[in-house]
Amino acid sequence: MFDKLEAVEKRYEELTKMISDPEVISNQAEWQKLMKEHASIEDVVLKFREYKKVKASMEEAKEMMEDKELKELAEVEYYEAKEQLPKIEEELKFLLIPKDPDDDKNIICEIRAGAGGDEAALFAGTLFRMYTMYAESKHWKMEVLNENETGLGGYKEITFMVTGKGVYSRLKFESGVHRVQRVPDTESSGRIHTSTATVAVLPVVEDVEIEISPSDIKMEVFRASGAGGQHINKTSSAVRLIHEPTGIVVECQTERSQFQNKDNAMRMLRTKLYEIEKQKQDSEVANTRKSQVGSGDRSEKIRTYNYPQGRITDHRIGMSIYQMENFLNGNIDEMVDNLIAADRAERLKGDEE
Repeated sequence: MFDKLEAVEKRYEELTKMISDPEVISNQAEWQKLMKEHASIEDVVLKFREYKKVKASMEEAKEMMEDKELKELAEVEYYEAKEQLPKIEEELKFLLIPKDPDDDKNIICEIRAGAGGDEAALFAGTLFRMYTMYAESKHWKMEVLNENETGLGGYKEITFMVTGKGVYSRLKFESGVHRVQRVPDTESSGRIHTSTATVAVLPVVEDVEIEISPSDIKMEVFRASGAGGQHINKTSSAVRLIHEPTGIVVECQTERSQFQNKDNAMRMLRTKLYEIEKQKQDSEVANTRKSQVGSGDRSEKIRTYNYPQGRITDHRIGMSIYQMENFLNGNIDEMVDNLIAADRAERLKGDEE
């Protein structure tokens, strides 16, 4: 580990010189690339320097302990430093875990009603509201790209984009099947109904990351409509893109301009194609390491919302929270933090093996 840390520190020093070089600064694309790399390893280097400083302090105190007059004071310094070192070592191990390159990206999220008819559509609406309130609490921007409403706040499906700092890092573990157990308003006998909704959280990618040949895309235009089939736009501004090599279909109808809808649909298509490539890579990694938190597979049941007991249980980490209203109002950080910690611990374990 320490050989690796020395190499990282050496690279950090090289980068510090390079980003101050006027010749490099004049090439903005190259300078930004180096700045990004410099920032990505800064935390590791600062923590490593803290480790070296504490270790040097401990060795210096050990030498001072031989002096009778200084022994008592030196012993205090020695044992304080000795206690600090293992904690700093653990922090360094975490910082050395390779960061998910998508963590800083914005996301496109799809919520689809699953089993349970109208109740499933209402639950999809509940989840959308939860993520909307969570985004607001983080001062992230949210934009609806496509929606298929059923009325009464329900959705057969809804697709939206969230932009802000570290969005994917916080929401990537939301992908999967969410199950709800509650008594519907229409159920007179009080019978508990179980329904599901599927959530897919995909990192937004730039044009340069995924190349799409125009000849592979078939574009269709149609009139946007709202709940109950009422036309909300008299022109054919809604756009449907079909990627013929993969069969992927995306739609966008929330903007009044066909151009804007096409632009958003292309963003959705690139994101879906990127996700296919990412899943191929992830499946190779999964052959050697099965994450405790799960693969983010959309078919994987990840969480149950039990209304009668006021309990939300995440099945991947076995954690339950008994604050249903609070949770559904977007206060999901406690769950998110525990999912991130479990994933880090699992990846650290994998690196040690």
